[in-house]
Amino acid sequence: MKVLNLQCEAGHGFEGWFGSEADFVDQQQRDLIACPVCGGSQVQRMPSAPRLNLSGAREPAPATAKSSAAAVSPTPAGAAQVPARQLAEAAYLQAVRHLLRNTEDVGPRFAEEARRIHYGEVEHRHIRGQTSSDEVRELHDEGIEVFNLPIPAGLDGPLQ
Repeated sequence: MKVLNLQCEAGHGFEGWFGSEADFVDQQQRDLIACPVCGGSQVQRMPSAPRLNLSGAREPAPATAKSSAAAVSPTPAGAAQVPARQLAEAAYLQAVRHLLRNTEDVGPRFAEEARRIHYGEVEHRHIRGQTSSDEVRELHDEGIEVFNLPIPAGLDGPLQ
């Protein structure tokens, strides 16, 4: 299994897992690889460090007082330094997954269902779906709070 660092044309970084280098090249040529954040299919491979299985490795020798003082950093021990953008993208994806798990997809009937819930015609429930920008404005004018949330391709169906 090959784990590759990938990046879309918008600069979103993510990992891809492939059976081989040939699998990656084949999927890339057929536009089967898409960014999990924006859905962009223009993906390039980024440099990455190899992953090492060190489960049988020995414990490192204790550092002397002099060398340990030089190794002190403001980052807590073991904490990886992750760019803020990657943390924000991960948080966004986590929030979208939470929303998808906890809402009912009513599809193109979104505006109709939102009104029915708002006016008490049906029991309150959390919904999501598709609607036009004109319908969104009309819902806002009626006092019905809705918001647009782009859902990255791949999250709108079963995850593999």
